[in-house]
Amino acid sequence: MKPQVTTFFDEATYTATHVVVEPDGSHAAIVDSVLDFDPKSGRTSTGSADAVLAFVQMNKLTVDWILETHAHADHLTAAPYLKEKLGAKIGAKIGIGDHITVVQETFKGVFNIGDAFRTDGSQFDHLFKDGETFAVGALEVSVMHTPGHTPACVSYRAGDAVCGGDTLFMPDYGTARCDFPGGDAATLYKSIHKILSLPPETRVFLCHDYKAPPERDEYVWETTVAAERAENIHVHEGVSEAAFVKMRTERDATLDMPVLILPAVQVNMRAGGFPPAEDNGTSYLKLPLNVL
Repeated sequence: MKPQVTTFFDEATYTATHVVVEPDGSHAAIVDSVLDFDPKSGRTSTGSADAVLAFVQMNKLTVDWILETHAHADHLTAAPYLKEKLGAKIGAKIGIGDHITVVQETFKGVFNIGDAFRTDGSQFDHLFKDGETFAVGALEVSVMHTPGHTPACVSYRAGDAVCGGDTLFMPDYGTARCDFPGGDAATLYKSIHKILSLPPETRVFLCHDYKAPPERDEYVWETTVAAERAENIHVHEGVSEAAFVKMRTERDATLDMPVLILPAVQVNMRAGGFPPAEDNGTSYLKLPLNVL
């Protein structure tokens, strides 16, 4: 099956949100949504998510799933906002990989959150296991656990398409970093090769594009397994695990933390929910010093 994939790109966070629609049908899934966030003021807004909602409504789509490939460090998810706006009668469920519990346990310590925060993934509607399948209308979707960037990363394969999150980038940009808590370059190498073992014509939809080469004028978020095998600057055919780990480790040591990692993770590990409001009715995000 060849699902229709429509992408909305948020240039502020370089994030691609994909709407995956069953062939010749009206059921859909939304993958890696964005809640707009201004780090200078702490204000959130919903312009990016509203564009996705407008597309869904214009095309009279039924959204079965709102999916996360992982707990993102570079943007806040709009999953609960989308679920609310889509309406209870639609029944869209928020899903993520079941290793989100590892991320929750790790960052519960980073942010020194009390025991009221549960690390069992219960904030999400469903936790997917590796190899699990589910339906988007008549379209069968399978889940691939693809850790390395984070312990909880998954890729969603539907027909001839796979939404791979941050595992791979466009061939001219390479691969995801592995220096977040719980990340591991050797694990990422193995996960990448799960995706690269798919048929060469498989379409790969990415969560980000940073448009690094100066000769490329446009953002791009779709490639193929064949292109990644042949041209990915970090992990093309012939690159050994040892060489990849050396490159990735040395490169990661030069990178700054993402601008939004601290607010984003606190929200995303709660399935897009904010920390509980304090006695003045305001929700606060923590800023741990000298930790990351």
